[in-house]
Amino acid sequence: MKKLCVALGLAIGSIHASYAEPTATSQVPGYYHHQFGNYRITSLLDGTIYLKPDLFKNLNQAQKTKILTKYAAVNEKGIQTSVNAFLVDDGKSLTLVDSGAASCFGPQLGSIAKNIELAGYKLADVKTVLLTHLHPDHVCGIAQNGKAVFPNATVYAHEREADYWLNPASEKTVPADKKESYLGTVKNVKTALAPYQAKKAFKTFKDGDVIQSFEVIDTRGHTPGHHSFRLKSNDQQIIFVGDIVHSHSLQFDAPKTGVDFDVNSEQAINTRLKMFAEISNKQQWVAAPHLPFPGIGHVYKVNAQQYQWIPLYFDNVVEK
Repeated sequence: MKKLCVALGLAIGSIHASYAEPTATSQVPGYYHHQFGNYRITSLLDGTIYLKPDLFKNLNQAQKTKILTKYAAVNEKGIQTSVNAFLVDDGKSLTLVDSGAASCFGPQLGSIAKNIELAGYKLADVKTVLLTHLHPDHVCGIAQNGKAVFPNATVYAHEREADYWLNPASEKTVPADKKESYLGTVKNVKTALAPYQAKKAFKTFKDGDVIQSFEVIDTRGHTPGHHSFRLKSNDQQIIFVGDIVHSHSLQFDAPKTGVDFDVNSEQAINTRLKMFAEISNKQQWVAAPHLPFPGIGHVYKVNAQQYQWIPLYFDNVVEK
């Protein structure tokens, strides 16, 4: 019996000794298909970043910590924030809403093009790119090394947004402490748009326009020409909200919380309050580029001052 125990011990020890820690440091492919009426919406993960807590305004540190603790969102790296984009397939053509950061924000981002292909689509089949606004984490993904990532696509942004970043006269309206960041963004915007402008594949839209069944919604504040897009199918609606929200904890529990890179903080807060009220009242779907991947879900109204993010229920089968 003693010999048997020793033998078993040696066998178990040898099994343990042969076990190696997994070497993979990345997760499975960052895409998720969601069937929305007659459309298939594929959420695409560009990557994850961590925002410094002091970027969020109108809350003191104790208030921030209390909310983050409530949502188990305390992280020594900062406030975890996804960067997402959304590919919409209507069965005839592909429309991309926002495009990620490519190489503009470092190696932690830049996976949109790769994840489109992993999801089973071809970059050349994307016919339309709708940009909620022209910050680098939304526009840089359309170009790489001076070439169009989506060679057959027409890129759209609001005319007011294009004017703010592309018209040299706009620099005069930028506060001195924001000018360096503004000029850096201008450089990124021009680089991203250049291959499309060269072939006249960059166009602007106006308030009230409809592009490929997407209704344009004025949600200015984060930037002067920031817009969201509403898509309808059967009795459902989904709003591609853009950057009206950057935190699933702070800005839902305290929606009057601003963020440092809002161009007009008061306007951005009013837009968020208006949109949260409308979306929760009408039970519309939301697709958000900075809420936890896949960034699709609903807004629940807790009370007159607070909301809650309700993510979609993950399903391993795509409905048709």
